[in-house]
Amino acid sequence: MSNATSPVTSAAAAPEVTVWSLEQTSPSDLRPAAAAADDVRIVRSVTPLPEFSRFLYTAVGGDIRWTDRLGLSYAQWQEILRRPGAETWVAYERGTPAGFIELDAQDGGVVEIAYFGLIPAFRGRRIGGHLLSYGAARAWDLAERHRGRAPTTRVWVHTCSDDGPHAMDNYLRRGFRLFDTRTEHGSAAAPPGPWPGAFPSPAHDPASGA
Repeated sequence: MSNATSPVTSAAAAPEVTVWSLEQTSPSDLRPAAAAADDVRIVRSVTPLPEFSRFLYTAVGGDIRWTDRLGLSYAQWQEILRRPGAETWVAYERGTPAGFIELDAQDGGVVEIAYFGLIPAFRGRRIGGHLLSYGAARAWDLAERHRGRAPTTRVWVHTCSDDGPHAMDNYLRRGFRLFDTRTEHGSAAAPPGPWPGAFPSPAHDPASGA
C-alpha cells in the first residue's frame, strides 16, 4: 500500500502515478499464501506507541515515497493509533521487525488495509504473502476483538505504481479484485529514506537501481 499522492505545484514536473483499488467481499475470497519459515512470527502491537509505529512507517516506506505521515505531531500519531477498531500487526524474523500491516475499521463493516509492506532487507523472502494473508484474515475477524463493531463485510486496499514490483501481484494472488484505477500526479522529490541522509545521495532511487 502506498500513501495517497500529494498535490504538487507543477504537474509538468511530477511523474504520473497509477493507483489501483482492490477489494474482497467475502472471507472465502481470501487465498492464503504458504506459511513463512518457522523463524517468522506475526504479533499484534496492542499498545499504541507513536515511536514504534513511526519507525515501521519510515523503515517500510522510506524508499517508496511514503510521506503523508512524516509531518504528523505526536498527538496526531496517538489519535491515529487509538481510533476505534485500528490494529497494527507486525511481522518479526528472528526477533527483528520485518514489516507491518495496519487495519482501519470503517463504517458499515468495512475494513481498509491502510498500510502494508516490508522493510527492504526482508523483501523477496516469502514473508510478504504470509503477512498479507494473515492481515487480511484479521481484517475479516476484526469484530471479534472489538465489542460493538459490525462483522466485516468488505476488506479493501489501494496500491500504486510507486510500490514494490510484486505488490499488485501479491494482492491478486491473495484473492483481492480490482475495482478502480486512476492516475494522479505523484511527487518529483527523491524518496526520503528511513531517516534524513540515509541514502548515499539525493538522487538515489531504489526503483532505478541507482
